[in-house]
Amino acid sequence: MKKLGLLIIAILFLAPIANAQVNQDIKLGLNAGLPLGDAKDITSVNLSIDASYLFEVADMVYVGPLVNFSHFSAKEYQGVKGKDIQHLPVAASGRINFGLERAVFLGADLGYAVGISKDTDGGFYYRPKLGYDFGNVAAILSYTGIEDKATLNSLTLGVEFSL
Repeated sequence: MKKLGLLIIAILFLAPIANAQVNQDIKLGLNAGLPLGDAKDITSVNLSIDASYLFEVADMVYVGPLVNFSHFSAKEYQGVKGKDIQHLPVAASGRINFGLERAVFLGADLGYAVGISKDTDGGFYYRPKLGYDFGNVAAILSYTGIEDKATLNSLTLGVEFSL
């Protein structure tokens, strides 16, 4: 499984280098979310930071690699203080821009979340998102899911900066 993960990471990060597109964009995002499902019982907030490298493959369609750091803060559950849960998702990211001046967009991130805190294995990572691009800054509403030992979901609101 680890060899497959390394192969996916290599493909995600080397594919943009092999493609000589002129319209490319590096994005950095900061997100805060409310845990849902299984996660709401054991965590209080989800904070994450991500970086992506998107390039245009068709008119208003962008794809590229994304890396994220996700932190679910533990809360007391049934009288016991839990442990924080951290993952490092590595994913393929895509988005389609709509509207005037390419302001509204729909996107999704799909990949694998590597467990980096104790007692986390990692699992499937997905994040559908809806955003509004103001130029060099965008606001993003998303639903984040990580399928580890438990399903860790959160509804997140974030800000994304274009570099």
